[in-house]
Amino acid sequence: MSRLKEKYKKEVIPALLERGGYENMMQVPRLDKVVLSIGVGEAIQNAKALESAEQDLATIAGQHPVTTRAKKSIAAFKLRTGMPIGLKVTLRGERMYDFFDKLVNAVLCRVREFQGVSRDSFDGRGNYTLAFREQVVFPEIDYDKIDKLRGLEVSIITTAKTDEEGRYLLELLGMPFAPERVES
Repeated sequence: MSRLKEKYKKEVIPALLERGGYENMMQVPRLDKVVLSIGVGEAIQNAKALESAEQDLATIAGQHPVTTRAKKSIAAFKLRTGMPIGLKVTLRGERMYDFFDKLVNAVLCRVREFQGVSRDSFDGRGNYTLAFREQVVFPEIDYDKIDKLRGLEVSIITTAKTDEEGRYLLELLGMPFAPERVES
């Protein structure tokens, strides 16, 4: 069992039960999945871009990514329905907990001038999305072997019903949120 899953069972569930007023353990919010995605707009002109992004995402996630395709045609972007425009990986179970642990303890501290992650990136249903400008913040990526810096999005999907529940769950799991700004 991963370190984070153990922490969830021993520390987080009791804290959430105490604060949230849940009737039983099964109502307590938990991590459902983590989705990593890269948009590869240049794949329209350059097919090799998709291959190198696929390799980077597979290295980061430890799992083979799925190609996402355009749903609509957009003439201004020379984009047609069905063209590959991105990649995504969905992590669940042990891999999800291991990735979240790595994200919180190894990746975020490598971000330049890191002051905590934004408290406002929740979607209204307790899910959190975090964006990175470049994939080299992940320790598995060798800077000398990448062809281009690409953005990466990490969506953390929880079973929380509200943003407050989701934020509290992620705080208990170790997510370093930025301090709240006090308006003067």
